[in-house]
Amino acid sequence: ATVLGDVPNRMYINLQVANSQIASTEPSVPRPNASTAPVRSPLWCAGCPHNFSTRVPAGSRAVAGIGCHYMAQWLDRNTSTPTHMGAEGANWIGQAPFTNEKHLFVNLGDGTYFHSGILALRAAVAAGVDVTYKILVNDAVAMTGGQPVEGSPTVADIVAQVRAEGVADVQVVTDDPAKHRGAAFPVHGREKLHMVQRRLRETPGCTVLVYHQACANELRRERKRARRAQTGAAEHASRGGAWFRRRKAPYGNANVRVVINDAVCEGCGDCSEQSSCIAVAPLATEHGTKRTIDQSACNQDLACLAGFCPALVAVKDARLRRGLADAERVDVAALRRRLPAPLAGERRMNVLVAGVGGTGVVTASRLLGMAAHLDGKFASTLDMTGLAQKGGAVLSHVRISPLADRHAPTRIPAASADAVLAADMVTATSAALPTMSSERTVVFANAHVSPTAEFVLHGSRPDANALQARLRQAARRVDVVDATGLALALFGDTAFANALLLGFAFQKGAAAVSVVAMERAIAMNGVAVDANLAAFHCGRAAAHDMRLLPAAARAPASQAMQPPVSRTLDERLAARRAFLSDYQDDALAARYLALVAQVRAAERRASANSSALTEAVAESYFKLLTAKDEYEVARLFAHQSFARKLAAQFEPGAAPTFYFAPPWLAGGGRNGRPRKIAVPGWIALPAMRLLARARPLRGTWLDPFRNGKERRLNRRLLADFEADCETIAQRVQAENLAAAAALARWPLAAKGFGPVKAQAARMCQAQRLRLLAKLRAAPDAPRAAESTFSEVA
Repeated sequence: ATVLGDVPNRMYINLQVANSQIASTEPSVPRPNASTAPVRSPLWCAGCPHNFSTRVPAGSRAVAGIGCHYMAQWLDRNTSTPTHMGAEGANWIGQAPFTNEKHLFVNLGDGTYFHSGILALRAAVAAGVDVTYKILVNDAVAMTGGQPVEGSPTVADIVAQVRAEGVADVQVVTDDPAKHRGAAFPVHGREKLHMVQRRLRETPGCTVLVYHQACANELRRERKRARRAQTGAAEHASRGGAWFRRRKAPYGNANVRVVINDAVCEGCGDCSEQSSCIAVAPLATEHGTKRTIDQSACNQDLACLAGFCPALVAVKDARLRRGLADAERVDVAALRRRLPAPLAGERRMNVLVAGVGGTGVVTASRLLGMAAHLDGKFASTLDMTGLAQKGGAVLSHVRISPLADRHAPTRIPAASADAVLAADMVTATSAALPTMSSERTVVFANAHVSPTAEFVLHGSRPDANALQARLRQAARRVDVVDATGLALALFGDTAFANALLLGFAFQKGAAAVSVVAMERAIAMNGVAVDANLAAFHCGRAAAHDMRLLPAAARAPASQAMQPPVSRTLDERLAARRAFLSDYQDDALAARYLALVAQVRAAERRASANSSALTEAVAESYFKLLTAKDEYEVARLFAHQSFARKLAAQFEPGAAPTFYFAPPWLAGGGRNGRPRKIAVPGWIALPAMRLLARARPLRGTWLDPFRNGKERRLNRRLLADFEADCETIAQRVQAENLAAAAALARWPLAAKGFGPVKAQAARMCQAQRLRLLAKLRAAPDAPRAAESTFSEVA
């Protein structure tokens, strides 16, 4: 009471009593700790201009601004210290004389600039501090819903205004320099952002960088409403009859989409690093986690094409398939007649919808509330969003009750949720967990886990099985459906996943409303009414009997976006043997099996029940032997699986363009990397078919690629690993088995192509030397009287 004061102390005691009362009503079973669960942090939308505009060159830092700029603080942008609106960078005026730091970048949005940010810029000019204001012109107040900027200032208006304020220099960077052709100010493409920033930070006084790129979500909305032309300003490289051109990736072209050939992809994540785009999603495959493009989330910014990887393919005239063929489409009226009435819900229900911002979570809660109103019941909704519209966590509380109970609080109390619609299990296992009760709550979960900010930044992703286990521990029952996979198979768009999940939960009694009321609510919402009604009833069918849905949709419901079924070690070895024979020949497959057999025998001598070491060697050695050189990339693209992938995603007429960086043609590009060259598919595919047939030349004196940098690196990594395996086979014991397995895994991190792989290999070699020293420090193991791998090979 002395510290807190009497009133706050009483509030604290009352809160503790309330918490103890809630805890006393719960069964004495361990509950998962929400603080240890993965968190869905807000992140910029796919194709957002902030993905580029907030970057700073090495050795510099920036301060955050109001709006979406705020999120740069928890990303890898060396950005901190936001201020209130109108004081952006004003704190630097006081700090600058007392620090050795010479310069600072300040992020500022066009809406904030017009509102009051120009006053802070004016103060910086008057103070004479060395600072660069980065003004983002994205034509919308994006944070609060995409309203137009008051006054609608153009880039030319802002340039003229800041020049009149007396800034030392002003530069314009844009995704499409053609938009400012003939302008009276310097204009640069966004690939030159760091060059421009380095120039401005060396300029004394207050400078301005105007970054012009439309808000990705507003651009997407305009395209849907046919207000934006369907061709971008930068034409695709295959147009004009040129065989290939040394051109930058065509940014913002609505007629072009990117696909990733997962067979070629190494899973290095460079496409995510270059674009910071949430639409670059993980894809679990037999050979590890690769990357794929979530076409439903993609805003066609095409920045991921800057990733140094041949797996990235631009597809012109890319019209997404709309799901099942016409003959397989769901007859909604017939399906509705075949569905029984849903399970009866309670007269009072607390329903929590937990999901990702921007996917329709609030819409789902509004539909439930309106349906209850149409049924003559009382309903309250409370949406907890914050920054959630930018891909963060969203919670919508829906309370349905008889009209007499209309005075109940809108927020669902702790451990009082009757049903949780876990449209996103990451949100459900963190923010929604306190509302669940192991005696009361039923969870209806979407099996698909969307990528989080951690995946974009660091490549880590939540484990779907662990998330389901956490939900089963917290709730009375958990029903899981792959709503995302079903929506993609049925409608060609994952945007209908939440409507499908709503129907799934509704059929199982998760809402005390009628079918007619739900249908009327969907119709009154007025957005994609037919598709949303179909998704709702398909979700009901998935809950009642999956056989009511077309067979073509049922397979993705159990397989789409899920990790492959694990197989035994012997089955994996057989599959890799066949792959190696196709990669080169049977001799390479025999070489692979010989080393694995040698290590397997050594591991059995050390520990009869262990296989971790053999599995690590099997994966690492397979990766090194199947290096993605010119022949292998050509073989994988020429394979029919890639053509089938394109046909499954796009309507006929899609034309792929490939991006390669041959060292004798590419030359130097941005960031010191070789420049990628666009090659139209009608040239690239026949050439790759011929190159794939020439793979018997690999490694011989007739191989024209034999002495390339990456080839020499691959041979060195392979020789190092084979030497390590010799050491492991000689020294492995039960005591150092874990160290040996760790040593056998280092090649798995040597991923990527060109400079990306070279950098990863340097890090792997440093790790390898540490692990090798650790293994050699163990006592010598008795050497078996067996043939060495070299002799067998």
